[in-house]
Amino acid sequence: MEHNLAVGLDIGTTKIVAMIGRKNEYGKVEILGIGKSKSLGVHRGVVNNITQTIQSIQQAVQEAEAASDIKIEGVTVGIAGQHIRSLQHSDYITRANSETVIDDEDIDRLINQVHKLVMLPGEEIIHVLPQEYKVDGQGEIKEPIGMYGGRLEANFHVVVGQVSSIRNVGRCIQSSGLNLEGITLEPLASANAVLSQEEKEAGVALIDIGGGTTDLAIFRDGIIRHTAVIPFGGNVITEDIKEGCSIIEKQAELLKIKFGSAWPGENKDNEIVSIPGLRGREPKEITLKNLSKIIHARIVEIIEQVYVEIKNYGHEEQKKKLIAGIVLTGGGSQLKHLKQLVEYITGMDTRIGYPNEHLAGDSDDDITSPLYATAVGLVLDGLKRNERKRIEQQEIKQEVQEEEKPVEEIKEKPVKERRSFLDKLTERVKDFLDNAE
Repeated sequence: MEHNLAVGLDIGTTKIVAMIGRKNEYGKVEILGIGKSKSLGVHRGVVNNITQTIQSIQQAVQEAEAASDIKIEGVTVGIAGQHIRSLQHSDYITRANSETVIDDEDIDRLINQVHKLVMLPGEEIIHVLPQEYKVDGQGEIKEPIGMYGGRLEANFHVVVGQVSSIRNVGRCIQSSGLNLEGITLEPLASANAVLSQEEKEAGVALIDIGGGTTDLAIFRDGIIRHTAVIPFGGNVITEDIKEGCSIIEKQAELLKIKFGSAWPGENKDNEIVSIPGLRGREPKEITLKNLSKIIHARIVEIIEQVYVEIKNYGHEEQKKKLIAGIVLTGGGSQLKHLKQLVEYITGMDTRIGYPNEHLAGDSDDDITSPLYATAVGLVLDGLKRNERKRIEQQEIKQEVQEEEKPVEEIKEKPVKERRSFLDKLTERVKDFLDNAE
């Protein structure tokens, strides 16, 4: 596939989405094709049936290929699920020579040190995100490269996940006949798709309500400060409606989407919806007030759990204030009156986030639905990764030409750019899958 094309694969609990995107000449992203299938082998964001997940991935990919006339070879995939947790950590290195300036190697050394942290059995560090640096005790440094100093320290936001869950995702992709080009944390992908740079600077909490999980990502001063995955999403609301109204899941889901509201006060007592009975049985009558009460009880629980995480971050402190408030996205954010409920519970300004921040202006309304926020974010991430590879290759070629060395030696040349730990994680998962063959 050409370098200005990328494919995002969102393996969700309710749906799997394959999305093909291309950067146009204005730097915006055009979505060329989209494929969607029902996700059967995923529970709360974690693959629990490899065979079914492979079938769902293949179906989504074939649909996207048919829509775009492009053969999909490699994908950027998102990881989420209830096994993801994050922690704050500080670390430092002492430099051998404080007369030389700090460079990439020093930062790599410091980040590699964080990777030696002892985790719980089966857990692995997915992301190491530097927050701010200190050089010889001088704080609040965003970019220490080029400065002089003997002691370099930093605060890190460390995201941890179960390595087996990540490998299972890799296995599903490989068995679907695809290359794993990149791994991204889903809350970060959604954030890239729906948040503006101004919001990230001012301080914002992104809440992505999916089918099986609710993801939270908090930004401040343009840096990610906190991530969390809450193991509840839209599916538990459907489950409650099914139990509370004694109807089948399909009907419960339809009821939620068509008539559901997060605010019970607005429904009159006499508003009733009739549901056909099973196999000649009498139809059931359900009051919309009752339906809203069921939804309200569960959504309040989800929002309160997210709010606990926002409080854990410490948003009430002056330096940590989230001026841009909350942005809601994901399929669950389409629930009627949810914005008002979230504002009521948290007292923070709230808006619904549509993934049109980086999309071309003539994009289809379907694509800019909050439902596709993660998929759009994964496409953006794939495009960024391709661009980085292209620049690295150009740099290598330039160096080779300068030194008048034959082109065969290109491979040995070191790559200058500091690679993200997600790139390294992708390589580790690929190596594991190759060795497991």
